[in-house]
Amino acid sequence: MKTFVSVQHVLIGLAMLLAAGLAVAMKPTIIYADKYEKLDLDVLIPKQFNDWHLEEMTSHLVNPEEQAAVNKIYSQTLARSYINNKGERVMLSIAYGKNQTDSVGVHLPEGCYGGQGFTIQDSLHGVLKTRFGNIPATRLVAAKGERIEPITYWLTVGNKVVYGGWDMKKARLHYALRGIVPDGLLMRVSSISPNINDAYTLQSRFAENLLETLSPAQRIRLMGYDNKDLLN
Repeated sequence: MKTFVSVQHVLIGLAMLLAAGLAVAMKPTIIYADKYEKLDLDVLIPKQFNDWHLEEMTSHLVNPEEQAAVNKIYSQTLARSYINNKGERVMLSIAYGKNQTDSVGVHLPEGCYGGQGFTIQDSLHGVLKTRFGNIPATRLVAAKGERIEPITYWLTVGNKVVYGGWDMKKARLHYALRGIVPDGLLMRVSSISPNINDAYTLQSRFAENLLETLSPAQRIRLMGYDNKDLLN
């Protein structure tokens, strides 16, 4: 019996060492973002384009505690408000993380808004159609008191456009199995309006106008894929 226990313990020990070795061997070491020119959101996103121009933000959606958490997750964030010649307003928020591992996940609007007392309604996955390609996007409505804010957002992990949840985890695993640490980007467009459909139409037009101002390489950084690969 002593011999059996001893052999059993040895086998368990060997199995643990093998598992530890595999974990080290499979740990991603290639930084995906290093393949590209360093991203600077403030430079990448123009302050004026088409009939849109930058407007001073009169209020901040993210409170200081929430902003501190976001800063730990992301390498860069950008929050702007734009207004067009018709007086229509759109808020743009972009968050970029150079390291999108499971321990450094994206801060999704559902959690961000929900944590500030907003009620999340009608969250649906869909497609944002642009002439540069269709972008898998999520649309939802955040409501708090009289404020009704329809939101459109999309996510990238490396060069993949993903939804949140399991879809995002699969993309991370895809890179991890190749030894790659992917970067990631969350792009959110929103507007305050009780007319949900009109708000989504406005947001689609704003996103299209913004993408039109960018070079193909810059669009890939925001959309994940170039047009021919976007839906593969």
